[in-house]
Amino acid sequence: MTVKTKHAEPAVAVPEKMDHSKMQHGNSPKMGMEGHNHHAMMIADFKKRFYVVLFLTIPIMLLSPMIQQFMQVNWQFTGSNYILFALSSVVFFYGGLPFLKGWVQEVKAKNPGMMFLIGFAITVSYAYSVAVVFGLQGMDFFWELSTLILIMLLGHWIEMKSIAGASRELELLVKLMPAEAHMVMPDMVHDVKTDTLNANDIILVKPGEKVAADGIILEGESYLNESMLTGESKPVQKTKGDKVIAGSINGNGSIKVTVSHAAKDSYLSQVIKLVDDAQKSKSKTQLLADTAAKWLTVIAIVSGIGTFLYWYLTGQTLAFAMERMVTVIVICCPHALGLAVPLVVAKSTALSAQNGLLIKNRTAFENARKITTMVFDKTGTLTVGKFEVSNIVPLSKGLDENEIIRLSAALEQASEHPIATGILQKAKDLKITIPSTENFQAITGKGVEATVEGKRILVVSPGYLSENKIALPKDFAANDTETVVFLLIDKELAGFIALSDEIRPESAEAIKTLKENGIKSILLTGDNAKVAKSVSGTLGMDSFIAEVLPHQKLEKIKELQRKGEFVAMTGDGVNDAPALAIADVGIAVGSGSDIAAETAGIVLVNSNPKDIVSLILFGKATYRKMIQNLIWATGYNIIALPLAAGVFYKQGILLSPAAGAVLMTVSTVVVAINASMLKVKK
Repeated sequence: MTVKTKHAEPAVAVPEKMDHSKMQHGNSPKMGMEGHNHHAMMIADFKKRFYVVLFLTIPIMLLSPMIQQFMQVNWQFTGSNYILFALSSVVFFYGGLPFLKGWVQEVKAKNPGMMFLIGFAITVSYAYSVAVVFGLQGMDFFWELSTLILIMLLGHWIEMKSIAGASRELELLVKLMPAEAHMVMPDMVHDVKTDTLNANDIILVKPGEKVAADGIILEGESYLNESMLTGESKPVQKTKGDKVIAGSINGNGSIKVTVSHAAKDSYLSQVIKLVDDAQKSKSKTQLLADTAAKWLTVIAIVSGIGTFLYWYLTGQTLAFAMERMVTVIVICCPHALGLAVPLVVAKSTALSAQNGLLIKNRTAFENARKITTMVFDKTGTLTVGKFEVSNIVPLSKGLDENEIIRLSAALEQASEHPIATGILQKAKDLKITIPSTENFQAITGKGVEATVEGKRILVVSPGYLSENKIALPKDFAANDTETVVFLLIDKELAGFIALSDEIRPESAEAIKTLKENGIKSILLTGDNAKVAKSVSGTLGMDSFIAEVLPHQKLEKIKELQRKGEFVAMTGDGVNDAPALAIADVGIAVGSGSDIAAETAGIVLVNSNPKDIVSLILFGKATYRKMIQNLIWATGYNIIALPLAAGVFYKQGILLSPAAGAVLMTVSTVVVAINASMLKVKK
C-alpha cells in the first residue's frame, strides 16, 4: 500500500513494521536554529531603524511649518526647509528602506500587497514634499512622512516579536536536542557532537541529562521525563531493552543506550520537520485570508486614487488631496489581515506538538470543529492494549494448559498483534520453550496457521469456526470482556485461550466530554460482539460495530459519511490506514516514532483518548481565534477607510496619515495578542 503525503516528498510505503533507518528527513535542528538567527537579526534591524528615525523625527516635527502653525510659533530661518529636506531624506532612505525593498520585490513577483502600499504611500509623500522645497506651491509632508515611517517600523518590530513568540515553541523543540553526547569507547567515554552519532553507537546518559539520540537501553534503568515530546506528564520507567527518545530528560539513574539511527532521523527531528511543514502549509482558512488581503490591496489602490481625484477635482489643494490619498492607502494596508491566520497557525501547531498532538494536515486540524461522529478503534485506544491470558481450557485428551500455550506461542512468535504478545508473555511466565514453525501463513482477520513438529496447527477467532462449521463445545462460555482464540490441531478443536484487555481509566471521561460537545462516539472493532457490547456499554458510547476486518472498516466509515456524518476515525495507523485516509479527519494514535509514514492528518503520540478530546476542543479554539482575527482585521478597515477618505470632513472629522498608521499598527497588535492567548485545554 502506498501513502501519498501532502508535501513534495516521495510516496512512502507502509510495511507491517516500519524501519526508520530508511527514513530521510532533511530538516535538522541546526536548520531550525539558522532560521531563528535570521529572524532575530531582522528584529534587531527594525529596532535600530526605529530608534534612528525616532531621533530624527523630533527636529523634523519642530522644523515643520504645519506643526509651527499649530503651536503658534515661528522658528523658520534661512535654509531651514533644506535642513528639513536633508533630515527627512535620511528617514525616507534609511527608515523606509525595508518597505521600499519589499515594494520592489512585490512588483517583481506581480503580487502587490502590504509593502507595495506602504512603499507607494511614503514615496508619493516624499516626492511631493521635495517638489514643495524646490518651488512647488503647497505645504510639505515631511513630518507626516517621518511619523508614518516611525509607526510602521514600530508596528513591524512588535509584529516580528509576536511571530518570534509564536515560533518559540518550535525553537524549544529544537533546543531539546543536546549539542553533545557521551560516546562509550572500548577504553574511555568520549564527548562528541550529537549530529555525528550513527546507528549502533553506544552513549552514556548521566542523571538529569537529556538523551542525545533515539535508541534502546543497553544497561541501567531510570525514570525518563518525555513530557515535552509526548505531553505525558508522569516520568516513565525505562529498563534494559526499552526504547528511549532523543530529547527526553533522564531521571536519577545512569543508562547506556544503543543508538538506533542518526540524529537527522530521530523522532524529535521528525517532529520538528512536521511542525515546520505544518506551519508553512496553508489550509482553506489561510487561503481565504490571503484572498481577502489581495482584494484589500486592490481596494486600497483604487480608493486612494479615487479619493485623490475627488478632492483635487472638487477644488481642494493638491496637498490636501495627496494627504487623503496617502492616509487611505496606509489605513487599507492588509497587514492585520495578512497576520490574522499565520500567527494562530504558528502558535497552534507548535503548542500541539508540545502536547503530543502532531498536526500533519492543517485542514484536517481545522475541520476538527465540524466532527459529529468519533469512531474509535478499541484495542490500545479505549483499552490499554495489553492482553493478558485469563483462562486456558484444553478440549482434547492428553493436552494440558502448558501444551496449548506452547503450540499457540509457536504460531504467534512472528506476530506483533496484542493477542500474540499476551500469549507469548504467558509462555515466558511459564518458562516454556517455544518450538519453531514451517509454512507459516496469516489468515486475514481470522488468525494464523503453520506446521509445528509435523502437525498442522491453527490459532483462530470464533469467526473462523463458524465459517468452517466447526462446533463449539456445549459447555463453552466466555466472559463478555474476554477475547477468545481457538487452537486447532490437524483440523480438530484442541482447546481455547481467553484473554482480557483492561479499559483505560481515561476512556470514560473522554466519551463523556464528547457527549457534552454533541459528538457521537462509535466503537469499531475486529473483536467479537460480546466484548464490543461490554466495552461500549461500560463507557456509555452511542453504538458499536464488531467483528470488522481491516478492509471493512473503510466501508463502515463511508456508510456513516453517506448518512451525513462528519467522521473522525482514530486507529493505530498501519492496519487502519485505509479507514484513516477515507475519514474526514484521520487521527493515528500511539504511533510513537512511526510519524512519517501515516495516512492520518493528525498523529497522537500517546494512545490516551483524552488527547483526542483535547485535539477536537483545541481545533475549535484555533478556528475561533482565526475567525476573530479575520473579523477584527476586516471590520477595522470598513470603519477606518471612510474616515481616512474624508467622508466626514464637513463634520470636522479627518484622520492624518500618522493617525492612520497608528490605527493600522493597533489592529496588527490586537491580532498578534489575540493569537498569543491560544491555549491547549487538558
